[in-house]
Amino acid sequence: MQPRRQPASTSSAASLFAHVRSLSEALVAPLSDADATVQSMPDASPAKWHLAHTTWFFETFILRDHVPGYRLHDPRFPFLFNSYYEAEGARHARHRRGMITRPTLDEVLAYRAAVTDAVLDAIDTLPPAVVELIELGCHHEQQHQELLATDILHLFSENPCEPAIWPQQRKQPVEMPPPIGWIEGAAGIGEIGHDGAGFAFDCEGPRHPTLLAPHAIADRTVTNGEWAAFIADGGYTDARHWLSDGWAWVKGEGIEAPLYWSRDGDGWSRFGLDGRRPVDPAAPVTHVSFYEADAYASWAGARLPSEAEWECAASAHDPACGNQMDHAGAIEPRPSSGGPAFFGDVWEWTGSAYRPYPGFRAAEGAVGEYNGKFMSGQFVLRGGSCATPRGHARASYRNFFYPHQRWQFTGVRLAKDV
Repeated sequence: MQPRRQPASTSSAASLFAHVRSLSEALVAPLSDADATVQSMPDASPAKWHLAHTTWFFETFILRDHVPGYRLHDPRFPFLFNSYYEAEGARHARHRRGMITRPTLDEVLAYRAAVTDAVLDAIDTLPPAVVELIELGCHHEQQHQELLATDILHLFSENPCEPAIWPQQRKQPVEMPPPIGWIEGAAGIGEIGHDGAGFAFDCEGPRHPTLLAPHAIADRTVTNGEWAAFIADGGYTDARHWLSDGWAWVKGEGIEAPLYWSRDGDGWSRFGLDGRRPVDPAAPVTHVSFYEADAYASWAGARLPSEAEWECAASAHDPACGNQMDHAGAIEPRPSSGGPAFFGDVWEWTGSAYRPYPGFRAAEGAVGEYNGKFMSGQFVLRGGSCATPRGHARASYRNFFYPHQRWQFTGVRLAKDV
């Protein structure tokens, strides 16, 4: 059985809440109302919607449900800013979020301020179970902070002007990392899943035993330079390396490189939150799909790690280390600084399907819709990225996306059988 974790204290929850709310607003500070309204594709949401949806979460599950006499800031907002909670009734279609030209960005920011103040005013009077919901809401908003960064990146990439949201100075070339080294993994019976200490999402448990075959896992992720060699060797044109669905996707979509890469003379450039720059061969490759990750692993004579292999290897490392988001700006993968790193830079595709652990039970009520109903057709990613707020990731954290999706900071760590 999953051990029950200790809930956050009221003071620590209040501090986390204030910090998280402030960071979301800092991320959108450079945006115009138009920037914050447009939706670049169905998988992405407008920045304004992210700001309002995370606020709706606190207003609904904290203020409406647990603060006597609370009145909704605007009774139209639940329909506009509910995401997928069937228990909360009808909602605006996801693919049409970009049509919400009103309320304006300023009105959404005023909504945020009102709800933030109301939660902080009420927090000292709330029972521990509701304080736990505030903690869940903070981690939920941190997920949306990463989505804010990646959705803004995708939006700006669609603009022919390719604007930079956070211009950065040109970087000096970095020495290439040494060839990939291999870390021998534990074999036999191991344990994975959250151990009950500190916050975790429901899909991270229960902790349970798992059988590990002899294997090794790479000591770093694949670089842009290594990926360029894959391209040059015909990686995107050789069906031998691709799953059938992946090959159909490559051919149907005309894929020839990671998302945001463009040919630049004899080399490649990439578009990022700092605008278009030459591809850094020493930096981790990012914005690749599961299909691409699996094909690269086949080409390299390796495979993707299972999530159990990854978690057992990563558990010895500090999840607060690595290149993660500390503040608005300068969000991009960086070349390795040496030594095995399992957290930050890029989410790492695993070969594991996103399915429930043995004994998993979704929570009662609407919050039970948070993770469990998405356990179909998706693959697990581990480790966090440069856009993951520091303190949000941990060894047991399970991110998940469909195999064709690649607008997140997604990369590749190899594994092999021994």
